[in-house]
Amino acid sequence: MAYLIFVTLLWALSFNFIGAYLAGQVDSYFAVLTRVVLAGLVFLPLTRWQGVAPRFIGGVMLVGALQFGVTYICLYLSFNVLSVPEVLLFTVLTPLHVALIDDALNRRFNPWALLAAAVAVLGAALIRYDNVGSEFLGGFLLLQIANATFAAGQVLYRRLVVRYPSDVPLHRRFGYFFLGALIVVLPAWLALGDPERLPTTDLQWGVLIWMGLLATALGQFCWNKGATLVDTGTLAVMNNLSVPVGLLINLLVWNTDENLLRLTIGGLIIVGSLWINRLGRRSGAPTCTKPA
Repeated sequence: MAYLIFVTLLWALSFNFIGAYLAGQVDSYFAVLTRVVLAGLVFLPLTRWQGVAPRFIGGVMLVGALQFGVTYICLYLSFNVLSVPEVLLFTVLTPLHVALIDDALNRRFNPWALLAAAVAVLGAALIRYDNVGSEFLGGFLLLQIANATFAAGQVLYRRLVVRYPSDVPLHRRFGYFFLGALIVVLPAWLALGDPERLPTTDLQWGVLIWMGLLATALGQFCWNKGATLVDTGTLAVMNNLSVPVGLLINLLVWNTDENLLRLTIGGLIIVGSLWINRLGRRSGAPTCTKPA
């Protein structure tokens, strides 16, 4: 859980950095490409290729292509048409994607994980249900693609780690993730990127470097490792904690006018959904502590 809480704080800050310093100013495809390249430079020198199952390598590359490549291209593009609070709002369906994809892959139905995810969605939606712009459909659809691919990546990674146990530590089997992301992001930049919208200030380059080394390299590894240490319901709920945290940062740092009462109530509902999930585990309902 500690890994997931740490990354929640890291990514909540990242949402605001993207919205404040990059969205509409720096080409979305270039921003994602920069993050992948920097993170790859951190992990690829540590990566082991011998003694690791080829199917595991290929699987983690697929996870990277989905969980970072597709997800973050869609996320950055959505910032061009949505505000930071709207982006946070439209990510609230991620927990449902996590619970449903995990159930589908395990060929079972876990009502407690789904209920916990649904309550987390309710809490997040309560925070920012109103004041959504009228022309939000395109951004909403982009974020639903991002939600689905991000959820699928998490669930698949958990299954891969269990299915292919190894004495090689996880941090030496994670560089493949960024190669998979690069396979998606590099062609996207070459085909669709705008060379006229590269970073022009030291602040923009600094934000990209910070996000590449911390939010991407450290954040993606810690999140996926944390995902292997918790059950599906908890993982689904943790996907939504970035909503109240991100909005709180947005309020305190960028002075966004938010409803503090609704922010507090929604945050408490999300935390309460963790209790629902634990209640289900104690009652003996079949939750997925380790993927099949």
